[in-house]
Amino acid sequence: MNFEFFISKRLISAKDYKSSISAPIIKIAVAAIAIGVIMMLVSIATGVGLQQKIRDKIAAFNGHITIGNLNNNNSQISIKAISSEQDFYPDFEAVEGIDHIQAVATKYGVIRTETDFEGIVVKGVGDDYRWDYLKEYLVEGKLPSYSKEKKYSEEILLSSYMANRLGFKLNDQLVVYFLNDANQKKPRLTAFRIVGIYNSGFQEFDETFLIADISQIQRLNKWDADQIGNFEIFIDDFDQIVEKGGEVNQHINTFLEAKTIEQSYPSIFEWLSLFDFNIALIIGIMIIVSGINMITALLVLILERTPMIGMLKALGSNDWSVRKIFLYNGAYLIIKGLFLGNLIGLGLLFLQKYVKLIKLNPETYYVTEAPIYLSWEYVVLINLGTLLLCLLMLLLPSYLITRINPSRAIKFE
Repeated sequence: MNFEFFISKRLISAKDYKSSISAPIIKIAVAAIAIGVIMMLVSIATGVGLQQKIRDKIAAFNGHITIGNLNNNNSQISIKAISSEQDFYPDFEAVEGIDHIQAVATKYGVIRTETDFEGIVVKGVGDDYRWDYLKEYLVEGKLPSYSKEKKYSEEILLSSYMANRLGFKLNDQLVVYFLNDANQKKPRLTAFRIVGIYNSGFQEFDETFLIADISQIQRLNKWDADQIGNFEIFIDDFDQIVEKGGEVNQHINTFLEAKTIEQSYPSIFEWLSLFDFNIALIIGIMIIVSGINMITALLVLILERTPMIGMLKALGSNDWSVRKIFLYNGAYLIIKGLFLGNLIGLGLLFLQKYVKLIKLNPETYYVTEAPIYLSWEYVVLINLGTLLLCLLMLLLPSYLITRINPSRAIKFE
């Protein structure tokens, strides 16, 4: 055990340490560190959690990248069919990082009951459809089963929002009216059976999409079996979505266009990008506040121990050796604050993650409860970053020790 650490440990364990004038200031400094850590943990966990949850919900209904006809003009429905006989389907081997590609088609329809009606977008999917995301949102029933062998399946997936609004229950029959073109006088009626009810918490999608068999859309549009509306692509790393979107565009023909969900929903992703700035701002403020409180506490400790500093210098200790004593003391206080902050902060986050105490308005936040993202990487970075930055800030007040004269300090009261 080195000399400086030994003296620092004796100071911390001394009885007068807890009853000294500096005791209340030290408690405030430790509390500031703890509150700062709690705020940083909560801001990152909820901010990143909300970003990922909303991003996953958009991807569940659109994929990460969509490939459609260049003439669709950003329409939500498939206006002009494209052939599924493409070099990149069913395996997009030309671009690395593509996890899955699926063929879909969409068409406007109207659900009509005896007392009400509602406009919807019927999304047709096939046996290559990835159900992973929607499976998470399934609240009742089962996922539909579609295959090329069984044509025109009547099974559909309806949102709980639409089911409650129109009075439908599981296994009910539902009639959708479709109008093919302006010259068609009478709409075409198609009966479906509700086999599953989902609730994504993203009202914009829940009030819009009905999931059905893609062969139904092909039949209604009088398309061939190899004609679809567009392709949806899922990638391994969302952080590379811009690069992958550009690469996909380079490997498709000129009559097709690839768009990322960031391009399709710019306002939502611009709003989500603000979270990064808010998180950085909160972290910066908390570290500055914690550092200022620790500087104050260390200054008070130095003034309180001025006679001891003079005695150590008189006995031959150099300035850096004495400064290290107080830096060790400051490090102890920082670690104590970090421990309390982690204990309370992580406790609150785990409570929200598994008990879901805090609810949110889905019309505003697109989720029903505050999502939590937990990763030991950012927890470790927060703790190490706070410890190192606060210690660096403590170098400034510890410089005061070099200005203390031993002969005067011993007489100091």
